[in-house]
Amino acid sequence: MYLTKTREITRVGFVSTRFQGTDGVSLETWKWNEVLTELGYETFFFSGMSDWFPERSMVVEDAFFGQPRVKELHDEIFDRSTRRRGLTAEVGEIKGRIKAKLYDFVKEFNIDVLIVENAFAIPMHIPLGIALAELVAEMEMPTIAHNHDFAWERQRFMTGCAEDYIVRAFPPRLHSVYHVVINSEARRQLAFRCGISSVMIPNVWDFDAEPTEADAYNASLRSELGMGDEEVLFLQPTRIVARKGIESAIELVARYNDMVGPSQKGRLLISHPVLDEGNEYQHRVLDYAKYMDVELIVRPDLIDVNRGTRTDGGKVYSLWDTYVQADFVTYPSTYEGFGNAFLEAIFYRKPILVNRYAIYAQDIEPLGFRTTVMDGYVTDAVVKDVARVLSDPMEERKRVAENFAIGKRYLSYEVLRRRLPTLFMNFGAVS
Repeated sequence: MYLTKTREITRVGFVSTRFQGTDGVSLETWKWNEVLTELGYETFFFSGMSDWFPERSMVVEDAFFGQPRVKELHDEIFDRSTRRRGLTAEVGEIKGRIKAKLYDFVKEFNIDVLIVENAFAIPMHIPLGIALAELVAEMEMPTIAHNHDFAWERQRFMTGCAEDYIVRAFPPRLHSVYHVVINSEARRQLAFRCGISSVMIPNVWDFDAEPTEADAYNASLRSELGMGDEEVLFLQPTRIVARKGIESAIELVARYNDMVGPSQKGRLLISHPVLDEGNEYQHRVLDYAKYMDVELIVRPDLIDVNRGTRTDGGKVYSLWDTYVQADFVTYPSTYEGFGNAFLEAIFYRKPILVNRYAIYAQDIEPLGFRTTVMDGYVTDAVVKDVARVLSDPMEERKRVAENFAIGKRYLSYEVLRRRLPTLFMNFGAVS
């Protein structure tokens, strides 16, 4: 890693396809922004969709992966093994427009260093990745690639006609780009597959923040969900996508209900109804819940990122309100880059079921967290452990207190306070 000149770094430009909502990339970007701002850096944002800091943002529609033409080109690239000549030209045209806007962004906000949020990792937006790679190469721009998940981690990116694009930009091998990954397996694979070294910085949480608490506002959530006083609210705090393993959560609730009386039965609430990967899996989940006789609650009208008001005048509850009112969190994912929902559950001191997905087993479990663990499928022992925690308040309090302490020690903002300034040393200067 080298540059031809040193420079003081004070102005940081984040780049991604979107800065909005509760997807993992946006959440982690927000945390990095908070810490960098606290440390005295100025932060700016380039994206295709955003509801953040308009005075410090440049929003370019072409940079959003869901922009209709971008999505059409993406689908064609990964559905066909042969690329038509016109497709290459169309990708290049969009790339050119984005690249021009990136130059404007760097100039307008006098950016010292770029932090590319996943746009150099997963090829959701090929023109954006190539535009960024060309700009960084042409400007010899100090850049941190904050990589959340790579193309080889998703089956749908293993086919198509994108080989040369992926080699060029996903990730790029450029001397002014310093790579950061969020788990140890990604660090190994990046070195093995691409010959690129990296540093690991895990996802974190602000364990010193004041959580949303039980109050008069969220006290009515359970009744609006149709919950009885003694019923158990299981929370699945994820989107409805196949790798979240929601069938296992449904099976857990079904088997738990077989063990308890009707007044104590559980219901399963899914907090994120957004369908980023189509609706076929949602149909599968709804059908499976019906088959298993589990009441599955999906209420996009009732739950959003923040509190608000419905069109009929009723309350909209935040994601954090759902944690406050939940009794138990289910997190049976088959794959996660790290696990934001896990950190949220720990912060809100909720007992949690976790499937031992690879990154959990390698990077999180060894820290000593006490969870109900399943190895790919629900067993009698898993169900009994959940029932034990729900019926023993002392055991529950002990577990969640220990988990909170471990999270604060190893996965708090202090990690970022220590690590982020040292990243800039790789460019020969710190502010």
